[in-house]
Amino acid sequence: MKTVFFGTPDFAVANLDAIVQCGRHEVAAVVTVPDRQAGRGQKVVYSPVKQYAIEHHIPLLQPEKLRDPAFIDALRAVEADCFVVVAFRMLPEAVWAMPPRGTFNLHASLLPRFRGAAPINWSIIQGEPRTGVTTFLLNHRIDEGNILLQESTPMAPRETAETLHDRLAEMGRSLVVRTLDGLADGSITPQPQQGTPCPAPKIFKDDCRIDFQRSAVEVDRLVRGLAPYPAAFLSLVNPKGESVQFKIFDTRPESATHNLPCGTLVCDGKRVLKIATTDGFVNILELQMAGKNRNSVENFLRGNQLTDWKLRL
Repeated sequence: MKTVFFGTPDFAVANLDAIVQCGRHEVAAVVTVPDRQAGRGQKVVYSPVKQYAIEHHIPLLQPEKLRDPAFIDALRAVEADCFVVVAFRMLPEAVWAMPPRGTFNLHASLLPRFRGAAPINWSIIQGEPRTGVTTFLLNHRIDEGNILLQESTPMAPRETAETLHDRLAEMGRSLVVRTLDGLADGSITPQPQQGTPCPAPKIFKDDCRIDFQRSAVEVDRLVRGLAPYPAAFLSLVNPKGESVQFKIFDTRPESATHNLPCGTLVCDGKRVLKIATTDGFVNILELQMAGKNRNSVENFLRGNQLTDWKLRL
């Protein structure tokens, strides 16, 4: 089938590459975000999907507005059979209703679980035992269209947002191609979503702040669900009364009975840095102080004394 691929980040590149490499479906055009300026030098930055399209000589469309008549006309002129959407913004009906075989999206969860912008993060944070990838047809409601195919996987014991991202991107490669194959030969029958919906909204800074009034396991899941980006964080107050922010990348929960107030800092000055929770401690294993490099707790404590610091509540 002739397709148009919509996507932006690295997660989408893996799926675009799978379609190109399979050789059974033509990617007639790629739609991605307009170029942006970034960094101190305000250099023009291409999206990963655009970089891939340029390297493989695939025609590009980069609309500022998806309802722009010129963009709609250019898209219609491609005469694609199907649109494929992976990690892109919401499409208007004028776009998703255009191709005769429909427009489908690859979502990084087992819909209807974790509908929204951050399914990978929230599935770890909320302790989901399984996750996976889903292809579904777009309609008027976000992430609520009929399911085409799904593939599931158990959550690894120490899963992080980074490791799960990479695993689901690889799973998505085959699922996207199988979905195109099934739409082409008519072997897929779209099915309504069934089960209990669960939201996965965009992650904001307040979502990343660690609350030590929670259990050690819950704190550990938050850290893993946000590692390495945007990263969970806490603030410590030094003996001068200055507040310093720390990003936390790796932790281990410790079940223990204690009488310490939640948030009490325990540090031996050498290799142990842990913080009291409702049911034990969270051991900090990898962290980054504001303005410094990411480091293991042992290396960090060699050059930094934290025994007199306190958690900022």
